[in-house]
Amino acid sequence: MTKLIEIVKECKELFLEGYHSHTNVNYKGTVDLVTEYDVAIEKRLTEALQKEFGDFTIVGEESTKEITHPKKAIYIDPIDGTTNFVHGLPFCAISVGVWEDGKPIAGIVYNPVLDECFYAKRGEGAYLNGKKIDVSKQKDFQQSLVSTGFPYTKVQKGKDYEWVLRSMANILPITRDIRRFGSAAIDMCYVACGKFEAYYECNLKPWDVAAAILIIEEAGGRITDEKGNSYSLGDHIILCSNTLVHDDLVKNLE
Repeated sequence: MTKLIEIVKECKELFLEGYHSHTNVNYKGTVDLVTEYDVAIEKRLTEALQKEFGDFTIVGEESTKEITHPKKAIYIDPIDGTTNFVHGLPFCAISVGVWEDGKPIAGIVYNPVLDECFYAKRGEGAYLNGKKIDVSKQKDFQQSLVSTGFPYTKVQKGKDYEWVLRSMANILPITRDIRRFGSAAIDMCYVACGKFEAYYECNLKPWDVAAAILIIEEAGGRITDEKGNSYSLGDHIILCSNTLVHDDLVKNLE
């Protein structure tokens, strides 16, 4: 765990250099951005992780052409929240999740802008900058603050787009409010430390959630698909909560 945190934090200076500069932006889709810093950070992480953990396969957002789930995998998102990164909004992070035999064993989500480092190792709890964290104890869904995100597929105005609008129409009136920060990894970590009671989103990729899944679980939270079944990397919809409001979340998203 110490070595993983060290490797991730070694990218802080490069991350902040890009955040504070007018970086070159390319497009993977209509509104799906990628910068030179996404590529550079992933390259640096990959080299360091391969050197230290050579028996693990790296699955990185910018270098992976076809998503696979090796027995021993490290999922990398060099900048989760690239749109925020480009626009100078502080909700962006490096996400590194270590999985073995289909289960997360370690995860780190590091936001260099706010200097927030969330991490967890299976069976040892979840932490923010060295301090143990736990999910919210709020039981009342009406008093819950919920976060969500919008998929890039929204531009097609298809099923994902319709699901997003329908979900917000269902959830907004029966909760305290909805937030949309633009980084799945950060949203999930904010559930883990009790800022949010719940989070949901569709059409995410494994590197978006691989690290934060364990952080939520070790903080006492729950993660499922939209039907309340166990979540698997690659499922189309993910639901996360403090456990106490999870049934309400599932019921109102079905």
